[in-house]
This record gives sequence, structure tokens and C-alpha cells, in this order.
Amino acid sequence: MARLLLGVSGGIAAYKALELARLATVQGHAVRVVCTETALRFVGRASFDGITGAPVLVGEFEPDPARGAFPDQAPPDHAPMSHLELVANADAYLIAPASANTVAKLATGLADNLLTTAALAARCPLLVAPAMNNHMWEHPATQRNVDTLRARGVTVLHPGTGALGSRGEWGAGRLPEPPELLAAVEAAVADGDLAGVRVLVSAGGTREPIDAVRFVGNRSSGRMGFAIADEAARRGAAVTCLAANVTLPRHAGVEYRDVETASELAEATRARFEDCDVLVMAAAVGDFRPADVAGDKIKKDGASGGMELRLERTEDILAGVSARRRPDQVLVGFAAEFGAGNAVAYGRDKLARKGLDAVVVNDISRSDIGFDADANEVTILTRAGERHVARAAKAAVAREVLDAVVALRGEEGHGADRAPQGRTARA
Repeated sequence: MARLLLGVSGGIAAYKALELARLATVQGHAVRVVCTETALRFVGRASFDGITGAPVLVGEFEPDPARGAFPDQAPPDHAPMSHLELVANADAYLIAPASANTVAKLATGLADNLLTTAALAARCPLLVAPAMNNHMWEHPATQRNVDTLRARGVTVLHPGTGALGSRGEWGAGRLPEPPELLAAVEAAVADGDLAGVRVLVSAGGTREPIDAVRFVGNRSSGRMGFAIADEAARRGAAVTCLAANVTLPRHAGVEYRDVETASELAEATRARFEDCDVLVMAAAVGDFRPADVAGDKIKKDGASGGMELRLERTEDILAGVSARRRPDQVLVGFAAEFGAGNAVAYGRDKLARKGLDAVVVNDISRSDIGFDADANEVTILTRAGERHVARAAKAAVAREVLDAVVALRGEEGHGADRAPQGRTARA
């Protein structure tokens, strides 16, 4: 069990921090709470005291009766400085909710209260769960502050979308639900087989515009890619998911970047590829796009005799990044085939031709697996052999795929001789 230091800043979502503290203690974790002065306008000390069995601290110079100890520890003989002792004893420090003001302070290194001072002193995993109005969340200043924190290794949990604190307001900015927050903390302290590994996942299906309202696309829902991203986060990885037109619920411990077209996905992949250790390209990328895109809506009465649509090839994203891979990176592709046929043979060709470590072959012709289904059935191909995964929930298939990734990472010199045919891997 872990020792969780919970920081609560001011905001209507502070009530969720009470439930988080309760869930954490029920699961056997030891919890201490620090609040800002503003947080006490929304929640009271007595509630946290009763739930955690430990005193709540607000001021930097406020005496701590527990002397920095958590409920499962004996207090020290001396009275240490709270902002140092609390984080020294903690296995993780979660700030939830983190107001826009607190996020800005953390990004600039400002330490003007116990909550932010403890964050500067923390050497344990630091997680920040922003919660605010959608206009505040979407403001460029807030987004820059979030990017700054993530660049420093802070886990910033993506807020949910829905009804906000102000009556009638709707948008991004909701604090993740307490079970999601606790899951993120447990993932951060877990000694998982992907702990510290940077995983980049693509999910969904790209759309290529015909005109201002129509597009050429596919039926991928993103369920498989999201399942892989969720499982990687559960195993302790730092996960970024490039979501192509995906409307599924999002995991608080995953960083998401939304894209629409194949070119947008290619640009996002290239921008993040150098910094990743594992790339899993689960998105269904369109092979073709309209060569000419109308700037407005094409009127059907102007095309009474029909309409010809000239298509051109899109970029091969996976082959492109594979050509400049590092020897220590693991690259996994997906091969969506319609009907079993020679799917495995095609997958093996893709494995060699694109210089990949693994290819996941799945049959999208069946209604019970593949696109927009809750289950999948795949064959995982590597240079060493193949493994068939019988029909199972996509979460279970995701575990099998990441088991293969872990095995590949354990191979000495993995990726060193897997450049695409006719090319040389760049060190």
C-alpha cells in the first residue's frame, strides 16, 4: 500500500477530493491532506481529518501534530518542516483539484503556500489534476503551463468533458472521477513492467475531407488503441495517445492529442517519435485522400450527372518513422485484413518491409470483432514467431500486445537490425 499526499486547491470540484480520500483509505493507502486557504471555502478540515485519521495542514508555519508522519508511521521525535517531511514520506503527491491559479504557480515554480512549496520539494511522483471552467482550461496560457509541467515529468491528468460548476456550462474542465484519480496514483507508484517507459499510441480512424462537410473515412472506433493506451498507463508507462476522431471516454492517466486527417496524424507522430520508447500504431489510416478539396459544400444540383472523385495516396506514416528509428525503440504496427485468407503472410511482409518489431493482424470482416466491436481476435507476429490470441475483450487483447512489447524490449539489441528493407536504421 502507498502513502498518498493529497493537495486540494480551491474549486467546486474539491468535494471529489473527499471521496478520493475515502476510496484511498478503504483500499489500505495512508493519506495526508494539505489544502489552500481557498479550498477551505469548499470543503472543511474536519471531513478530511475524519476520513484520513490525520490532521489537515494549510499554512506553512502551522504546527503539525503528526510531525510529517502518515497514519501508518510513528511521528519523529523532532518537529521537521512540514513541506519537506510530508513529501519525503509520501510515495506520490496528487494535487486534485488543481485550479488554473495553482497550475500556473506550479509551472513557474512559485511557492507561496504549503501546497506549492511541497510540490517544489517533492521527489516522489507528482500528479496534477486540473479542474476549471472550459474557457480557462482552453486558454493558451493554461495550455502552455500544462505543457511545461509535462515536460518536467509531472503527470498531468486530462480533465473530463461534461457539465461544469457554473449552471448551464458544458465543456472540458471536469475533475476526473475519484476512482480514476486513485487508479492514476496507483499506476504512478506501481512497479509495473513498463514503469518509466514512454509509449506513443495512435487510435481511431482518419478522415479526409471532400468538401466543407463530407469526408472519406473508415469505421474504426478507436477502441483497440484506447485499450492499449489504458493498459500501458496501468503498467506504469507515460502514455501519449494520438486520437483520430475518437469519441470514447478518456483515461485520466493518458495524455491525448486529437487529430483528424492522415497528414495531421503523420505530423503529430513525427513530432513525438524521437521522445518515445515504444510506438504502437493502432489507428486505421486512410490510404487515399481526395486530390482536390472544395472549400465549401458541393451542391448536388450542380452534379446532376454524378461526380468523379480523384484520389491520391496518403503518406505511409509507419514506414516514414521506422526509417529514422533508434535501435532501442520498439515499433508495433496493425494490419487490418478483410477475411482470414493470407492475412498472416501479408502481415509478415509488412513486418519486414517496414522494419517493425511486431505486427498485429486482425480480421475486420467479422461483425463480432474488429471495427467498433468490444472484442477482437488477432495474431501477433514477430521475427521470432507468431502467437494467436483467441477472441477476447479488447482490454485482454491489449494485455497480450503489451506482453509482446515487454518481451521485445527484453531482447538484447532489439531493433538494431530491423530497418525497413533497403534502408539503414539511424542510431
